[in-house]
Amino acid sequence: MIKVLHCYKTYYPDTFGGIEQVIYQLAEGGSNHNISSTVFTHTPKKAGVSELDNHYCVRSHTSFEIASTPFSFSSFQTFRELAQKADIIHYHFPYPFMDVLHFSLSNKKPSVLSYHSDIVKQKALLKLYAPLMNSFLKSVDCIIAASPNYVESSPTLQRFKNKVEVIPYGLNKEFYHNNDPLVIERWRARFPNGFFLFVGTFRYYKGLHILIEAAKNSTYPIVVIGAGPIEAELKAQAKQLGVDNIYFLGALEDSEKSALLELCTCLVFPSHLRSEAFGISLLEGALYAKPLISSEIGTGTTYINIDRVTGLVVPPSNPRALRVAMDEIWDNPEQAKILGKAAQDRFETLFTADKMVDSYSKLYKSLLNM
Repeated sequence: MIKVLHCYKTYYPDTFGGIEQVIYQLAEGGSNHNISSTVFTHTPKKAGVSELDNHYCVRSHTSFEIASTPFSFSSFQTFRELAQKADIIHYHFPYPFMDVLHFSLSNKKPSVLSYHSDIVKQKALLKLYAPLMNSFLKSVDCIIAASPNYVESSPTLQRFKNKVEVIPYGLNKEFYHNNDPLVIERWRARFPNGFFLFVGTFRYYKGLHILIEAAKNSTYPIVVIGAGPIEAELKAQAKQLGVDNIYFLGALEDSEKSALLELCTCLVFPSHLRSEAFGISLLEGALYAKPLISSEIGTGTTYINIDRVTGLVVPPSNPRALRVAMDEIWDNPEQAKILGKAAQDRFETLFTADKMVDSYSKLYKSLLNM
């Protein structure tokens, strides 16, 4: 039994982001590979240990937070105790306080770092953090990126290219395709002729303002699942532009989201900045054999979505180009089906959870000389 300690700043059920989903898939899938997983994280709520399906989560209470980075005075002892019991420590970057925890260990264990994203927004703080970050990245045994595109376009990863490997994210199909027929029929009745679908948290880099601009004077429904800090200004923008065919549905239960993924015409993903390192929602669309629309931002989005093969790729921050792509998909249903089938085939080849977990399992064993 290989004991793996995952470390990240937040986890289920406090938050439900893409990194949390990847950690969950690794922890759950690892149980089929003789891997026992514990997730160490922080919480503004009550600290403690909880069991989540087939793995454990240990939470230290957050003492304070700076620039979306939680710090915890109580975590040092807890982390050292957990690390002592682990065979492998699996860090999930970026999370600067994690670097400090790493260097607090007296007995270093084999370490893996999943590099989920460059630090894009906090450029001033990055200058202060860079020396610690570079020392941390230098000290870990292996760095994992989710796509070759991101390795080539990341200045940070290029500096450590000799220790970087690529393991794409993967999804477990068993968590999907289990839709309630009544839920499906309810949504089909509301959108009988199809619709474009966006799924994600409303953040600055998601490009939803570009999607709203592109939707001006269009007639097809655009369904938006999610919530986030810029929701009010997005709704205000839609109202100001007179866009009344965008439906903000809020954060939905998995069964509702799965039904909408099954019924949609196309998954549209307008993220326009490098903060979008991969795009889990694109994988969800591909899993359901949907054509994909995304922007070329030099990250994993264009590793998932190949232009004119699995969907359409447009320049970032270009509402006109996005509108042309959406019109093309809507007006050519047969082409859309061909692109969607190719997206599903690419998913099966590269992006299943089984493939991701198997690759990490082999990596863990190689670090332990097993």
